[in-house]
Amino acid sequence: MLKKLELSVLVNLILLAVFLGVVFFITWRYSAQVYELISEPEEFKSLLASYGHAGILVFICFQILQVVVASIPGELVQIAGGYIFGTLAGTVYSAIGIMLGYFLVFALTRFLGYPLVKVFVSTDKIAKLTDLIKNKKSTAFLFSLFLVPGIPKDFLVYAAGLTPIEPVKFFTIVFMARFPALFGASFIGAHLEQQNYSIVVSALILAVFLLIVGFMYKKQVISVLSKSQQGLSLVLVRRKMKESQDESPNSEPQETSLPQTGEQTSTKNASITQETGDNNP
Repeated sequence: MLKKLELSVLVNLILLAVFLGVVFFITWRYSAQVYELISEPEEFKSLLASYGHAGILVFICFQILQVVVASIPGELVQIAGGYIFGTLAGTVYSAIGIMLGYFLVFALTRFLGYPLVKVFVSTDKIAKLTDLIKNKKSTAFLFSLFLVPGIPKDFLVYAAGLTPIEPVKFFTIVFMARFPALFGASFIGAHLEQQNYSIVVSALILAVFLLIVGFMYKKQVISVLSKSQQGLSLVLVRRKMKESQDESPNSEPQETSLPQTGEQTSTKNASITQETGDNNP
């Protein structure tokens, strides 16, 4: 049993090393070219147009690559999507690519990394982590992490794959939290293509302001959310205890036996003696 476990861990380590090696190679070899390409929306548009209707799939693949290779700025890809396809279509295609990229990273990390977590982390700690993630406040906590600018979203997906969080719950939270930013980036790209520069500048100022605030206060936000999450966990525990007490059947109050006085004892003994005498033939 131990040998099988060691072999499984070794295989996972090898696969994880291969995956990380591929990611680092793509980052080193192609990230500069991709960055340069998406920085020029017209060139990017011409490239996608050369693929015809398959250009949409190529764009989605770029978005997936942006998630896997964290050094590629996702905002540029999303702005380029709005520039090429418009606000609504750009948002949809970016969302599809990002969610597919997140799913790929999440699945690979969980497949390769979670068995390692179970080896090095005790079962009790995994159970505590599961309870922490499943409570209602963890939903707001994850939502805020993916919503607040300045927090690296792609690395959060890598980390989430190592936790027991349910995939459906996780991806629902991620989609809802990321949608406003995707829409905003596509909105900027679409108006940039239409040369509505006043709208673009206003949107960029707002985006930069939110980004600066996110960078400056992300630690405070995470700290506040963590404390509030712990507070809610305590409230939930107390509520469950109260509900369990309310659901228990009402028992009739039992009479508390008090110490008998000497007079009560003698009377009881006399009664027992009399009953015994009456029963004797």
